[in-house]
Amino acid sequence: MPTIIRKDGFRVIIYFDDHLPSHVHVISADSEVKISLGDDTELPKIIEYRGKRSIAIKALELVTSHQPELLAAWEEIHGQP
Repeated sequence: MPTIIRKDGFRVIIYFDDHLPSHVHVISADSEVKISLGDDTELPKIIEYRGKRSIAIKALELVTSHQPELLAAWEEIHGQP
């Protein structure tokens, strides 16, 4: 379970044995958010979250700002977009 990004109290991780669609798990002290990474034409979106909605929105903003990097990491780990 590599941590791809650590920023502002969030850890963005991709599990080795995860499944499509490409997505990440964003973990903070009191929340966890699962976010679809989208693709070249689609922005990331929240799949599910536990915790505060405001934290989920901040996590989505973080993932959106790092979408190309996260898609590349997903492909490197899983061999597919």
